Amino acid sequence: MSQPGAEAARILLVDRDTTAAHALGLSIEGALLAPPSIMPARCGREAAERLRAGHFDVLVVHLPSLDDLSGDIADAVARLARLAAGALIVALSDGASVSSAMAAMRGGAHDCLARPLSGHAFVAHVRELAERHGKPRAMGLEAGSRRGPAVTGLVGASSQMQVVCEQIERSAASEAPVFITGETGTGKDLCARALHQRGTRAARRFVTLACRSVQRDRMEGELFGIARGALSGAPEDLKGAAELADGGTLYIDELGELDLSVQLRLLRFLQSGSIVRLGETAPRRVDVRVICATACNPMQLIAERKLREELFYRLHVLPIHLPPLRQRPADIAVLVRHFLAHYQREEHKAFDGFSADALGLLSTRDWPGNVRQLEDLVRRIVVLFDGGEITAQMVQQADLDRIAPALGAPLSGPPAARRSCRCGSRNSASSKTRSRAFPGTSRSPQRRWSSAPRPSTASARPGPKWTASAAPPEASRSNADALLRKMPSGVPKWPATRSYRPASIPKSAIGPAKSWRNPA
Repeated sequence: MSQPGAEAARILLVDRDTTAAHALGLSIEGALLAPPSIMPARCGREAAERLRAGHFDVLVVHLPSLDDLSGDIADAVARLARLAAGALIVALSDGASVSSAMAAMRGGAHDCLARPLSGHAFVAHVRELAERHGKPRAMGLEAGSRRGPAVTGLVGASSQMQVVCEQIERSAASEAPVFITGETGTGKDLCARALHQRGTRAARRFVTLACRSVQRDRMEGELFGIARGALSGAPEDLKGAAELADGGTLYIDELGELDLSVQLRLLRFLQSGSIVRLGETAPRRVDVRVICATACNPMQLIAERKLREELFYRLHVLPIHLPPLRQRPADIAVLVRHFLAHYQREEHKAFDGFSADALGLLSTRDWPGNVRQLEDLVRRIVVLFDGGEITAQMVQQADLDRIAPALGAPLSGPPAARRSCRCGSRNSASSKTRSRAFPGTSRSPQRRWSSAPRPSTASARPGPKWTASAAPPEASRSNADALLRKMPSGVPKWPATRSYRPASIPKSAIGPAKSWRNPA
């Protein structure tokens, strides 16, 4: 919060669209308790004149409005940056153009945002940039929001995320059910928690039921509770998720994983407000707000008979859709800076941010894992490198999702898998040694016997033919013990109690041991 009597921040807003500039200025003023001083400029030459005449703390430039200074975006921004000594420079573009953003940052802009942009998102972003780049006068924009803090956990300055935040703000105070959709890794759980924290039930419990991690035969008990003695594993009364969340919020993750019979009971609970534990007949009143989420298309779930249509329409009162990261590339720069600030504090390291080339490389990815995949990549970079500016080469070295398919090796797999890849030659050598000690065995370490002894003639070896899965036919235990003593170290041995001859076949039908060792 700014101190009383402190000088308001001075902002130069360069935009040839006076209507859009006026709307953004009003939005910025509405987001602050202490409105800043905003000076408009309709072109690059007018902005240069105002910079020569006075000092500004924040310079906001609409990139297409600078074409009168230079046809090159980087050169036009650089001319204004030389005049705006010490100012925080924020570029605005009409779309998520990666090339324009990179050119603006090469010219000296601290960041590039896509329009339309709300005042709250702009103020939050400028505060973050001012802290990172050491621009104390730009911190005059931290006067505080009239509508409270930003939505907890959700980071992004794109228009899509602004719509999501506005939906959360409007839906938080309601008691109606919320239906959240979005791909895996888009932040559905964060959205649900934000609805709870900004609602009237924030002081009560927030209980999550992860349907995908619950066995189908236990779903009903996990949701509604189990009476003592109703099941073998219930020596006492067990409360379900709905009863634990009484007075608060019940979040059902992956609704489509619920069994259809449990969905019917959930529908009755939503209609009556009462639950019945397994093993009981008396209903119990429960007051909860229900929020559910799914990563699948609800209409497809209904068509596949995995989701009851009547339950869907009962829950689909306030829908919120979280867009995938590939549809909002303007948020990538904001997200990576947010994750970098968090993990460098956790790892006690210091980085100078991402270079323009690194941000451009990140913007070209499809991100099938969405925000979670991006967060994992940033954390991996922080762990693998010591500090400095993060370059495109560092991003490529840490991007295991691209390296692993190229090498065909499980680089991100368990240690045992990596050891087997590194020790392949050693395993091959040991298997060859074992093959010499055991004629007819396989060189693969997973199979004890690759082939059975082939009889020289049909009359000499009557009986069933041996297969790859059959045990070797020793003539006596002494011969088997001799073979085991010759087995190289590290090769698993047969149990001492195992019989090597099927009980249904007489010993005389197998033949002598020496003919097995030397079939020829």
